[in-house]
Amino acid sequence: MYGHFGSKEALQLATFDAAVEQFRQLVPARVPRTATGIERLRHLCDAWIDYLEHGGIAEGGCFLTAAATEFDGRPGPVRDAVAQAAGRWLAYLEHLAAAAVETGDLPPDTDPAQIAFELNGIAMSANQAIQLQRDDAAPQRARRAMHRAAGGC
Repeated sequence: MYGHFGSKEALQLATFDAAVEQFRQLVPARVPRTATGIERLRHLCDAWIDYLEHGGIAEGGCFLTAAATEFDGRPGPVRDAVAQAAGRWLAYLEHLAAAAVETGDLPPDTDPAQIAFELNGIAMSANQAIQLQRDDAAPQRARRAMHRAAGGC
């Protein structure tokens, strides 16, 4: 397998890139283009929890969360790719929260970066509860927590 990619690192990067693309198709792509403001954020929260609840791309949960946990303390190109993808995701969440503020769905003093941080933390916790604890109630708990964190999304 390494021969096809040239190195273990190249294989890891290609696998991660494929996982990011599949995540995009299974989560953000499910948000209706006609949705605006808080409705857009609500659809994203639901798609995200559905993704986590049904094992992500394959059995074993969210590949991106697992990669973030595995590589967060390891310097190098794989960690850099994981950090960049995580940064883009947080920026996207922040953008959706800011759009909900702009449409008046959320109060003007709402901190979109805080909402992004909380939603991401909830999803990471949900993934662990689903995968590690096999907690059947975790998806519903995560949905409720996301709704509260995003001002009722």
